Amino acid sequence: MSTEQNKAIARRIALEVFGQGRLEIVDELVAPNVTDHGQVPPGIPTGREGIKAIASALRKGFPDLTYKVDLEIAEGDFVATHVTVTGTNKGEMFGMPATGKRAEWTEIHIVKLVNGKLTEHWGVADMLSAFRQLGIVPTPEPVLAGR
Repeated sequence: MSTEQNKAIARRIALEVFGQGRLEIVDELVAPNVTDHGQVPPGIPTGREGIKAIASALRKGFPDLTYKVDLEIAEGDFVATHVTVTGTNKGEMFGMPATGKRAEWTEIHIVKLVNGKLTEHWGVADMLSAFRQLGIVPTPEPVLAGR
């Protein structure tokens, strides 16, 4: 597949699976034996079902969840995507109660695609920023120079 086709697949996962909650797309675009090289929350299965579970949990916690693709870079079978995520925390998520607050954070995802299917995933999400905005983690007071 071309790099443009691979970018389109990676974009669909972010925008349609996570942004719109279209979980059926996972079976279409993700290989059955997909490997996730990142931290998976406790109790979340691996593989396709894990992707569906994470997307469902995020959408339950943030019913108005939106993903915006800021940057995509592709080379060969790999696509790197930088996204900005926004949403209002109106529901429980991964055992944390709803705060009613809005948050915005960034994520970077690198995926490997073989024959049009996502086979590997590496991801980093700035959840510290999100948790601070939601009031789950306190924001430290600024340190002033000269004190």
